[in-house]
Amino acid sequence: MKSRKLIIQIPCFNEAESLPVTIKDLPRKIEGFDSVEWLIINDGSTDQTVNVAQKLGVDHIVSFNKNQGLARAFMAGLDASLKLGADVIVNTDADNQYKANYITELVRPIYEGKADIVIGARPISNIEHFSYIKKLLQKVGSWVVRSASNTNIEDAPSGFRAISRDAALKLNVYNNYTYTLETIIAAGQKNLKVISVPIEVNEDLRPSKLVKSIPSYIKKSVITIVRIFIVYRPFRFFALFSAIFLTLGFIVSTRFLIYGYLFHENGHIQSLIFASILFLIGFMLLMIGFVGDLLSVNRKLLEDIQYRIRKEEIRK
Repeated sequence: MKSRKLIIQIPCFNEAESLPVTIKDLPRKIEGFDSVEWLIINDGSTDQTVNVAQKLGVDHIVSFNKNQGLARAFMAGLDASLKLGADVIVNTDADNQYKANYITELVRPIYEGKADIVIGARPISNIEHFSYIKKLLQKVGSWVVRSASNTNIEDAPSGFRAISRDAALKLNVYNNYTYTLETIIAAGQKNLKVISVPIEVNEDLRPSKLVKSIPSYIKKSVITIVRIFIVYRPFRFFALFSAIFLTLGFIVSTRFLIYGYLFHENGHIQSLIFASILFLIGFMLLMIGFVGDLLSVNRKLLEDIQYRIRKEEIRK
């Protein structure tokens, strides 16, 4: 019988101080697996993160010379874990936000064959160190993901997740800011089974490096959400705005007709010009939606080819 390997990966950027706290709770034995290994993705750290990881007994270290961002670090970890023979990959944060004892709950649905990806759902409303704005954006992000992925994930921004080998081979991330929302939507489009399990979190160890300021977080979150819809639901996205402009054009043109034919008033040519502009914009957006949908089909075909190539490379 083939031995089963679990790899726990941790993206790190200058985490020399927090890493010992995170590592000390990581398990070395998990039911259903013959071996549990730890992997650190050193995302261009300028402190002693690598030395600390080595002293703590981390099995594998992947390093970037320059900071690449959380999304690329996450994907580099998946790629390295696959090449190391991982059957299941668990991703957790270096700031010890997630309680490591819930890793067992994360991986169980995967080795039981009930899920491809499992997301740890935090009690967002009860986390005291989350601001009201952050809680709101977390909920909005989860709603967007549910709408775009046809999943029922409660806490989409959670980075605490378990991923099967086959699911990891199929995932791609196009956004450099974060991987959390996009990977769930991609999984939903690929008909992967994605579920949530409730977890608890530790006390705040340090300020989030992803959230440098509330205005910056809002800006990047909105851009991320919009980009997700454009990439994964282009026709729906552009058709929505097309419908808005076409509706406004219909209203303005109707006003022009009412004044011209019912009240026999001359003029109002500005309304006709404005309506024409609105109709033009509406039809252009609709055409962009069709083109985007065709590009989306092409992307899916390329990702399928990529999946087959990755699978063959891992086998070698």
